Amino acid sequence: MPADAHETKLRDAFQKMAPHQYQEIRDAYFKAVEGLQSLAQSLEFADIGVGEANDHALIEEHLIACEAFEAMNKSLLGKIL
Repeated sequence: MPADAHETKLRDAFQKMAPHQYQEIRDAYFKAVEGLQSLAQSLEFADIGVGEANDHALIEEHLIACEAFEAMNKSLLGKIL
């Protein structure tokens, strides 16, 4: 499905739902994005202090959090919400 068609369908879905459902999804989306940013940053900073001692296991987790954040950025929800 072309991106513009998908965006139109998402917008239509949000317009048809109850306002409380829209707000719940909006709040959850932004909470998730903010949480992923915070997690990635916290893991990166924590690795600075203990990284060498544990073969940089925290940086590996940091990179996973970054991937999840990037995946969320591919979603049209941020643009629509």
